[in-house]
Amino acid sequence: MASQVTFIGAGNMASAIFGGMIEAGYPASAITATARRRETLEPLAARYGLNVTTDNAAAVANADVVVLSVKPQLMREVCEQLRDAVQARRPLVVSVAAGLSAETLDEWLGGGLAVVRCMPNTPSLVGAGASGLYANARVSDEQRRLATGLLEPVGLVEWVDDESLIEAVTAVSGSGPAYFFLIFEALEEAGRRLGLPADSARRLALQTGFGAARMAQQSEFEPAQLRRNVMSPGGTTERAVHCLEDGGLRELFAEATEACAARAREMAAELGKKD
Repeated sequence: MASQVTFIGAGNMASAIFGGMIEAGYPASAITATARRRETLEPLAARYGLNVTTDNAAAVANADVVVLSVKPQLMREVCEQLRDAVQARRPLVVSVAAGLSAETLDEWLGGGLAVVRCMPNTPSLVGAGASGLYANARVSDEQRRLATGLLEPVGLVEWVDDESLIEAVTAVSGSGPAYFFLIFEALEEAGRRLGLPADSARRLALQTGFGAARMAQQSEFEPAQLRRNVMSPGGTTERAVHCLEDGGLRELFAEATEACAARAREMAAELGKKD
């Protein structure tokens, strides 16, 4: 019998996760989604066949897993409203909210709970996500497998043993899609400057990024070797890559990811402040 999974919040990320679960064969009848407004839920019920309600506490009453997918700024209020229901049921709690520690979430929910923090990313919406997960000490091996099963249908799942590494996950893959979108923008603009029509420049940039990622995933070689394989000595690619390296590309990525991780730590401190 499938575990009962309740999603508190039914926005894009929650929809990507439960949509992926259902597409992978998880029974829709074992999934419940909540939102403040019924009109948000009705299209989801029609599309996926899952259970929907605006009553968070009722949705948690029979849940084996509760996925918290509301905005971080609203999380404390939501958790405190759920506290009695969660303490009565004691489900596995999975949070996809950035910047809130497992300890803070556990405290807001009344304490003593199995909590998994998850940092997914937006390509989960197209089944190509990358999620970092951290489990507190109360999470059992079976609950780890269950949490993995929630996220695997929408992409890669990587567990970290130190919660502080969730900030590193945020910097690399959580925010990472934006870095690649910026690269696509820049490459498209460069193509236009060289005379390519705008639509051709965009298609070539996007397909090149897609192809390079697929090649890197499927190759036996690491990315550094794949790069060297494209760089014929004295050739066009070598000159272009040397230009990027001389311009400090690696250092910029190091600075950008550190800035991202630092902001994640700041948010965690701000959102988790005690009264």
